[in-house]
Amino acid sequence: MNTKYIDLIDQTYEFPQEEFTLEGEHLRFHGIELNELVAEYGSPLKFTYLPKISDNINKAKTWFANAIEKHQYKGNYKYCYCTKSSHFQHVLHEALNNDIHIETSSAFDINIIEQLKEVGKIKNDTFVICNGFKRAQYVENIGRLINGGHRNCIPIIDNYEEIDLLSDVIKDDFQVGIRIASEEEPKFEFYTSRLGIGYKNIVPFYENQIQGNDKVTLKMLHFFINTGIRDNAYYWNELVKCLKVYVRLKKICPSLDSLNIGGGFPIKNSLAFEYDYQYMIDEIVNQINVTCAEADVPVPHIFTEFGSFTVGESGGAIYEILYQKQQNDREKWNMIDSSFITTLPDTWAINKRFIMLPINRWNDEYERVLLGGLTCDSDDYYNSEQNMNAIYLPKYKREKPLYIGFFNTGAYQETIGGYGGLQHCLIPQPKHILIDKDADGNIVTKLFNPQQKAEDFLQILGYGTPQVDVQENKETMLSEEGALHH
Repeated sequence: MNTKYIDLIDQTYEFPQEEFTLEGEHLRFHGIELNELVAEYGSPLKFTYLPKISDNINKAKTWFANAIEKHQYKGNYKYCYCTKSSHFQHVLHEALNNDIHIETSSAFDINIIEQLKEVGKIKNDTFVICNGFKRAQYVENIGRLINGGHRNCIPIIDNYEEIDLLSDVIKDDFQVGIRIASEEEPKFEFYTSRLGIGYKNIVPFYENQIQGNDKVTLKMLHFFINTGIRDNAYYWNELVKCLKVYVRLKKICPSLDSLNIGGGFPIKNSLAFEYDYQYMIDEIVNQINVTCAEADVPVPHIFTEFGSFTVGESGGAIYEILYQKQQNDREKWNMIDSSFITTLPDTWAINKRFIMLPINRWNDEYERVLLGGLTCDSDDYYNSEQNMNAIYLPKYKREKPLYIGFFNTGAYQETIGGYGGLQHCLIPQPKHILIDKDADGNIVTKLFNPQQKAEDFLQILGYGTPQVDVQENKETMLSEEGALHH
């Protein structure tokens, strides 16, 4: 009778897979001995496997190169990394080793760009695509970057006032893009994206604010679908509408030479995941080619802004099952030594699914369980494993520790969860491990950040400041306020 956990996986999925293999009863991830990682650093922990970032970047570049050659496409391709997916230095340094470009979302991104320029990771010919609604600090920082000589900084216009705001701070002429406010799928709670300018308004906007403006040149049209690049009628319909706007603009705007199709490549969230990346890229390139040929306009250079696709599959989290609680005759709760709310916020905020597998004990019998976090919040649980309505794990045994891993968690979790800050119920942020390869291809690890301590929380909450100092500060503030009144 097939009652072992390995039997369950074997009869449900194709296994082993490219990144997941077994060594005895222990799981390996890209050849990394995860049980040894736990033995060295303890649990809970998060890790980033840096080579996967470069691997995905170069896969996408190859797919686009293949499509460009196949369709004899006359434009070129630029890969941009969407920094909001993960701003960490180790992520940006790894990504920028692959001759890529950058997309930003807010003011402080520009400070990161400037720091990367100082250390030589970004050059003046690196494209910096500035998306997002631009408040005063963002506008000022963009102006500082362009005034400092970074001519390939391209602000993407999100509303009707940004041209004037940017013109006030940028000394010389500059290039811009325009973002299309795409129409969302019918099931969405809103019909049109809050970002960008509507399809029918883009040409009039160009004619009114850019065409006769000697200081501003339109270089790029920006198109992004919230649900990502999917092989469905909705995506292809929106792409066609975008291309119609592009050819209309191109006929009256010779400087327009680039189409940014945004991000949205899915990442693997199940052992049964299937997505034909090459086919999708082939079809996108082909449709652009055909549309431009029919309109008798030159094809644009293609930009993408892959964020989750770049960094998502590099990340993982490992927890120990501390205890099992049987709350009724059907439900067994396996309690992890951390919190889903604080360390994997996407699991409860948007019901995102990640690949979840045990790290050890694959030869043991399995059982159906629910997973609970340590906080006293009713939402701190994970109860649906991909492609099934239940989670199955090796049976809980107090004398045999069980460790589980969540994989492909590298995008957004740290920033959404407030990395290094306060955590719900003051559950500490786990230690974070960086995993790389040396010149000989051997796996090397190092501690990036230790687990938070009580002192870290107390300092943030104000308890780390001596009470006498608090009183002195209060008296100083009152005296200063009195002096101002007088």
